[in-house]
Amino acid sequence: MANQPQPSKHPSWFTPKRLLVIFCVINLINYVDRGAIASNGVNGNLETCNNGKCTPASGIQGDFKLSNFKDGWLSSAFMVGLLVSSPIFASLAKSVNPFRLIGVGLSVWTLAVTGCGFSFNFWSIIICRMLVGVGEASFISLAAPFIDDNAPPPQKTAWLSIFYMCIPSGYALGYVYGGLVGTRLSWRAAFWGEAILMLPFVILGFVVKPLQMRGFKHKEDSEVDVSQVQDSGASETRVVATRIKKHLSRFLKDMKELLFDKVYIVNVLGYVAYTFVIGSYSYWGPKAGYNIYHMKNADMMFGGVTIVCGVLGTVAGGFALDYMTNTINNAFKLLATTTFIGAILCFGAFCLKSTYGFLALFAVGQLLVFAIQGPVNFVCLHCVKPSLRPLSMAISTVAIHIFGDVPSSPLVGVLQDHIKNWRSTALILTSIFIPAAVIWFIGIFLHSEDRYNDESENQKSTTEIEENKAQSIEPDAEPATYSTLV
Repeated sequence: MANQPQPSKHPSWFTPKRLLVIFCVINLINYVDRGAIASNGVNGNLETCNNGKCTPASGIQGDFKLSNFKDGWLSSAFMVGLLVSSPIFASLAKSVNPFRLIGVGLSVWTLAVTGCGFSFNFWSIIICRMLVGVGEASFISLAAPFIDDNAPPPQKTAWLSIFYMCIPSGYALGYVYGGLVGTRLSWRAAFWGEAILMLPFVILGFVVKPLQMRGFKHKEDSEVDVSQVQDSGASETRVVATRIKKHLSRFLKDMKELLFDKVYIVNVLGYVAYTFVIGSYSYWGPKAGYNIYHMKNADMMFGGVTIVCGVLGTVAGGFALDYMTNTINNAFKLLATTTFIGAILCFGAFCLKSTYGFLALFAVGQLLVFAIQGPVNFVCLHCVKPSLRPLSMAISTVAIHIFGDVPSSPLVGVLQDHIKNWRSTALILTSIFIPAAVIWFIGIFLHSEDRYNDESENQKSTTEIEENKAQSIEPDAEPATYSTLV
């Protein structure tokens, strides 16, 4: 027994539950920012005059005198940085510890959000919003695989759903936060407050021992090749060129594998149509509620409905799939059913004239459409081999934004500028849920295979490594090390 391997004296501070909690809080702050910029307190309105009574301009739209089209780009601008950076961070995860990449991303996010508070015109805030997207890209691509690695197998979808429930709850808290801070202090103070909230997690990302992600070893062959080039007296330029060429070659090979995966493509196409609607709901929802139902406290009303239904729906969707047995085929069944029924209810809600009738029916509809968050990301993570999961999440993120909520907010703004009827605009938008349900329905009939255990040999997560150390009873076993973790 003297030779029995002992657990590491310096394991990572992150236990699975700590990891989930910390990542949930970071995700919440990310989406508080998105909700805040859509709130009436931060976003504001142009000056309006009716029957001789004028409402003064307020918020970003009022200060910078933005049309609805330009105003719509405020919610979409950060996507530019996110779309460009997500595949880059996913590719770098094969040679740089993904946990440190998250720390770098959060640093950029914090600086960019601070810059939003100091913006002085439309273009200055647009540039800062793009940088917010760059900062968020690393977290969006890499957080879900870490959670998937550390979640108990029977509860993987539930853990993912708990993580993704921060999307609706973050948006909702953002509406409330933006409404309160923007009205009582200023819209600039709302951005500065977000930066302060994120700062402790930026520090944590650099000082805590990093975790290892399943499917990755960070003693890359490319490092040996580069050292050989250096030993031969090659120039630094050639070293850099060699490294870039290897990254690019590996990225193109991985992209080809993703794009030929029918299950992955169908899943993402449905997610694109779904996100087109949800993106505009999140941005234009408070303003539509204010104009259709004359809600004086639209931020609070939409925030309350979204946070309750979003949290309950997202968590319920995850637990429902785990109860059904978390397979890809069952995920498609759940995605198609909840989206279709939720679409009918949300469409019916906007047809009602009663404010209370609208809120009741819309709440049930949102409860159902938010149930997709855990299952849709479960498919993204499990229809590909472990080493492709960061890229799978990155390309999914790129697709749903570049074809979903990036164009949806300005396009809905153009539609509203043209027809000048918020009820009709909301009904047209809601109908796009139906194609999403149909696409996911097609996924039920595709051959699917859970590939989570592919490439698993010698490529385990930090949790698995520590468990193996603690449980090993072989006297002559060679102790595992954390040499690949840093």
